[in-house]
Amino acid sequence: MNTVEINVEAFTIDAADTVAVALLDIAAGASVRVRVGSDLRQISMRNAVPLGHKLAVTAMKKGSTVVKYGAAIASATHDISVGEHVHVHNAESNRARRPA
Repeated sequence: MNTVEINVEAFTIDAADTVAVALLDIAAGASVRVRVGSDLRQISMRNAVPLGHKLAVTAMKKGSTVVKYGAAIASATHDISVGEHVHVHNAESNRARRPA
């Protein structure tokens, strides 16, 4: 039987994901363990990330695609660094659009 390591603070579903989901509130400056595909990475957080929100596991340039669960979900509206909170302040959804 295979076992799954659950002692991580964030995880991805697909190895191609550029963001992970926080499993708890993560403080700015924290060093967190993130499961990315079959790899375990240690990431230093640039800012706080609330439970259930996204954090960058790869650097993204403005205009690049944000990938979650193996699917393109948004476009970066600013450059995003590894360990940064990814949300409406730096990404625009590919599905839901705010009225102008």
